[in-house]
Amino acid sequence: MFPDPETASQLLEEGWQRNPGPWKNHSLTTARCARAIAERLKKQGCDIDPEKAYVLGLLHDIGRREGVTYLAHTIDGYDYLMSLGYDEAARICLTHSFPERDVNTYIGRHDVSSRDKQRIIKLLDGFTYDDYDRLIQLCDSIAMPDGPVDILVRMTDVKTRYGNYPQSKWEKNLELKDFFERRMGCSLEEATGV
Repeated sequence: MFPDPETASQLLEEGWQRNPGPWKNHSLTTARCARAIAERLKKQGCDIDPEKAYVLGLLHDIGRREGVTYLAHTIDGYDYLMSLGYDEAARICLTHSFPERDVNTYIGRHDVSSRDKQRIIKLLDGFTYDDYDRLIQLCDSIAMPDGPVDILVRMTDVKTRYGNYPQSKWEKNLELKDFFERRMGCSLEEATGV
């Protein structure tokens, strides 16, 4: 289950009120890109809902409502949305950071207890990634607070801020870009207005 766009927007706004920061505009960019790509995919006959893609993009970082955190934002978002009954949106809070399903590829501090780290690993192992998981992973990798950018620009920005970017994750994001471009029949830049 996932909320309607109005409810998702309210949750994002409430979260931002608790912890203001650029993550709100990053989430809006992610959502707009996800909807634009999903609309292109739908025109190509793919079974994907642009409204659902938009909502999942809005809420992928909702765990940031709890404060300035790193890995913790994934499980915080998951727990928060599960408490509201939004299981489909909750899973995106986890999957968006792990295109490879490997917690060790997380860029940033592992600011969770060993118990929560094990929960994240177990939950990820239990998910079969679908187009929504992959779409939000891609959109997260091009979304800046002021709009979408070339994927290489975004990944370089992250690498500069954190001092590293696992090569395998870098390559996986480029694979996601190619995967969706083939399915859309156009470039990511054309679809999202980069």
